[in-house]
Amino acid sequence: MSTGFVGHMQSKAQEVAKEDYDKARVLLSEAAKSGSYMYPFKGIIYFLTHRSLWKPFASRIIPILGLSIGVFGTMLFLTYVPQLAILVFVNGPLAVFTTVLLILNESSTIVSLISRNFLLQDALVDTFDGTLVSRDATTIVSQGRHLKSGDDPISRLGKMVKNPFSKFTPKALIRYIMYLPLNFIPVIGTVMFILIQGRGRGESVHSRYFQLKEWSSTQQKDWLSRHTAPYTTFGTIATLLEMIPILSSFFAFTNTVGAALWAADIEQKNTNMTEGTAPNLRESAKKVE
Repeated sequence: MSTGFVGHMQSKAQEVAKEDYDKARVLLSEAAKSGSYMYPFKGIIYFLTHRSLWKPFASRIIPILGLSIGVFGTMLFLTYVPQLAILVFVNGPLAVFTTVLLILNESSTIVSLISRNFLLQDALVDTFDGTLVSRDATTIVSQGRHLKSGDDPISRLGKMVKNPFSKFTPKALIRYIMYLPLNFIPVIGTVMFILIQGRGRGESVHSRYFQLKEWSSTQQKDWLSRHTAPYTTFGTIATLLEMIPILSSFFAFTNTVGAALWAADIEQKNTNMTEGTAPNLRESAKKVE
């Protein structure tokens, strides 16, 4: 009887594993098809090769560097040993590395919380809108702010008529703290933690785009649920880039550029998403409402 029970459990385990594998395969296929994994890197290249987009970043570079160095240095000095003492029991020798990775993630979250709410919000919006203007997506940008004449995309940006990106919410902070203990699971736990953070990050990368499109929360949720894999992939890569000490805020700008390039391609139907395109979704979502 026990042998039959063990065999039954093994069969169920294989069935669950196959289902999870099939789901993962579909998600990876969707992510690859959309090309979302390339946009954080496209953002870096585009930012570095378009000097006009440097203006918002240059105006914040000194306070950004000071904040990044201060936060990472303080976290490393105050929390490395205590967290290492805990992680060494579950991660063994790998704790030396997983602790650093954890501190990088914690530091980037703190820097993001402070900078996005107090230092970078307007600059990131200007960077996003300026990138869209540089890609000739002026029609959609004009829905959210006045545009001036000229060749410089940043200089063309006038007064905003819609509020910028939503700020770092308490819900996001609670979710971060809630999943923090995953790092106590050797290697896999840290990977899971980063993926969860990446998913949350991915859901916010097109907040400005959705705002310019005047989508309701229902329309946004519908679009994001249809494209979970692409946004999670983008968000995970963006999270990893923004975990790099000192350069985290620089990558916040390049990730914003990458998100804008992606939005421009969606708007111009130059990207292969899983089902339809954003303009088509807008109409179908209105019918649902």
